[in-house]
Amino acid sequence: MKRLKAGGLGLILSIGLIIGLSRPFQPMLGATGHYSLMMLIITVGLWIFKPFGLSFGAASGLLMAALLAVGVPAEAVFSGFSGSAIWTLIPALFFGFALAKTGLGRRIAAFGMKIVPLTYPGLVMMWALIGIVLSLLTPSITVRVVIVTPIALQSVELLGLAKGSRGRSLILLIAWAMAMIPGIGWQTGSLAGPVISGFYAANPALGMIDFSSWARVSLLPVAIVTLLTLLGGYLLLRPDSPLRVPRDVFEQAYQKIGPLSRHELITAIVLTFSFLMFTTSGLHGLPDVATVLFAWFVLNLTGIIEPKDISSGISWDLVVFIGTAMGFGSVMNRTGISDWLADHLVGLIAPITTSPWIFVYVVLIVFFLWRFVDIATFIPTFAIITAIVPEVSRQYGIDPLVWVPLMALAQNAFFLSYTNMFALVAEASLGDKGWRSSELSLFGIIYFLAILLAMTIAIPYWQSLGLFS
Repeated sequence: MKRLKAGGLGLILSIGLIIGLSRPFQPMLGATGHYSLMMLIITVGLWIFKPFGLSFGAASGLLMAALLAVGVPAEAVFSGFSGSAIWTLIPALFFGFALAKTGLGRRIAAFGMKIVPLTYPGLVMMWALIGIVLSLLTPSITVRVVIVTPIALQSVELLGLAKGSRGRSLILLIAWAMAMIPGIGWQTGSLAGPVISGFYAANPALGMIDFSSWARVSLLPVAIVTLLTLLGGYLLLRPDSPLRVPRDVFEQAYQKIGPLSRHELITAIVLTFSFLMFTTSGLHGLPDVATVLFAWFVLNLTGIIEPKDISSGISWDLVVFIGTAMGFGSVMNRTGISDWLADHLVGLIAPITTSPWIFVYVVLIVFFLWRFVDIATFIPTFAIITAIVPEVSRQYGIDPLVWVPLMALAQNAFFLSYTNMFALVAEASLGDKGWRSSELSLFGIIYFLAILLAMTIAIPYWQSLGLFS
């Protein structure tokens, strides 16, 4: 594996250096564009392979320094940190911290297990509901996985499901997947929301995506994908024998949590109110970023987030990584990379634009295959796609919103655990008490097939919205 990583990093670094030093794309791309493209490629390689244990932030710092050194304006280099998307993301990450710190997330999951019918279908549906509720309260899939994984593990232990059994793997995989998939349907349900919105906002030809636009194009297909994944997962791992466990097992576990605390109640009110504000933004006109910043202030004011938590409550390495990546669009526009990409890539996709069906299915298949390569949470691919989306829309009549669910769904691909950071988080938490790698891969195939089936409804729906012309 070390040799493979070293070889992959060496290949990416070589490609970057060849482009920067030989400038093969002149005169369409100038010297600054070549140097910038070189550094973007090298940085993506550092993000993917992390040589010497380099953090995302360290590699991001190198990129920003190099771009400034070759003359890219500071307002372009740092644009990802000045837009509303990053300031939606930061408070939203603290929402997840508040859920974990107060114990509210654990209480929600434990309460769901307390009231669920003790059957496999009942448990599957309850974990779906738990995932949806947590997705309404925080966009951080990592936080949701950290919350549900130990509770799911505790539940299979209480149910007496043996290690390696189909029933155990079914519950653990469903709990994990439902913490990840349903939230893609709305803008604040996963980090894909603020990240993709930030890339769109950085491109003058696109503009910011609001909550209602995201939900209009994504909610239906993601709901179908969620249902089909639940059904397919259940059929794949359905145990032969039913559960035989006393009804009060989970009631006793819930009682051990204790009474609802003041901080839990405040957190529940603040996060529920925030989501209601997101869904009604068309009525009151308040930007989502204003809502999350106000909610963040209230969580600080009430002592749920303390001064010491500001530095340690969230991953600032992740924030620097995402902020840097969201500046890719501005850097590409300023250096001519966007125009160069549009000239080369837009023509390549012409054969698949003759039909919405061909376009959607080919793009999805390419995206899922590309996830084996782009393991930096698919964010570099977001940057490339948003650079060409305006020209694709102009030439072929494909609305930019069509790309949103396609990118967000592909981001969560999990054929193998190394391609999905949330699978790695869950497996680190479960240790040797979780699922087999082959079961995760089969579940990932079910997720992919669920998406392909969901598109049979999504494509006519998007056509009815006028997204293909």
